[in-house]
Amino acid sequence: MTQPRVRTERRPVHGVLLLEKPLGQTSNQALQQAKRLYRADKAGHTGTLDPLASGLLPICFGAATKFAQASLDADKTYRATLKLGERTASFDGETPVIERHAISVSRDQVDEACRRFIGDIEQLPPMYSALKKDGKALYDYARAGQQVARDRRPVRIHRIAVQGFHADRLVLDVACSKGTYIRTLADDLGQALGCGAHLAGLVRTGSGRLRVEDALDVTALERMSEAERDARLLAADELVADRPAFELDGDEAARFLTGLRRRVTSADLPSVRVYAAQPRAFLGLAHITAGELIADRLLSPPEVRACASAASCEPENIL
Repeated sequence: MTQPRVRTERRPVHGVLLLEKPLGQTSNQALQQAKRLYRADKAGHTGTLDPLASGLLPICFGAATKFAQASLDADKTYRATLKLGERTASFDGETPVIERHAISVSRDQVDEACRRFIGDIEQLPPMYSALKKDGKALYDYARAGQQVARDRRPVRIHRIAVQGFHADRLVLDVACSKGTYIRTLADDLGQALGCGAHLAGLVRTGSGRLRVEDALDVTALERMSEAERDARLLAADELVADRPAFELDGDEAARFLTGLRRRVTSADLPSVRVYAAQPRAFLGLAHITAGELIADRLLSPPEVRACASAASCEPENIL
């Protein structure tokens, strides 16, 4: 007789988990594993990693999901391994090799080719991607043997540093803007070198201020107690820690949390983190225009208290 499934009792969890996604797993599979381990009632990730890529995948729980866009918009860093001499339709190892060329490339030529792609460039999104065309993912067209028109997209490559070059393997550290296709960069570099290339391995090493060195894999999480897992969560405001901080006292903080604009003596700022001063508690994001502090994304009072409690503040005294 089949045993009835035991229903997991969910709980409110607030914070950011730095998860190291393994090779071969989808980002959603990694998200669901983390959500199950934390018994979280609300969770989301901050930018898809392909199954053939591994590395940093920040997972947001509860109130932190309100600020996930900040991590989505953040610059990224990657460790990319290119296989020279071979080109594929997907620009990575997902599809068979369609071209093979002899490799006659010097380190100076590699450095010069990399320099050509640093700065503001335009990329043609690969056909094997999740971008939609007429409501259908591009990879669905590609797997059906169809090519469709795509628009080039502006991206910025901040840095390309050669970490290894031997025979047919080229290892690069790449710092870039959101939306950059490292697979496309690999193919473009192969074309520039005249021998073709495809992406043979990819690790996301950073997203904004967050680093893969601080991340945990699922195996490590499974060995922990629930309290130990909770202790590894970052506060929600870590996602927006690059913005200036602004504090409000007492009643001003409570009024602001209702969405009311507050008069402030400050220069205009496009985005600020707003805190209650005493005791200190994160309230959300705002901008300052013409002497007014205007809310953009706020926590609810229960979320403020929950986040403050998780940060070992004094939640009973907050708002």
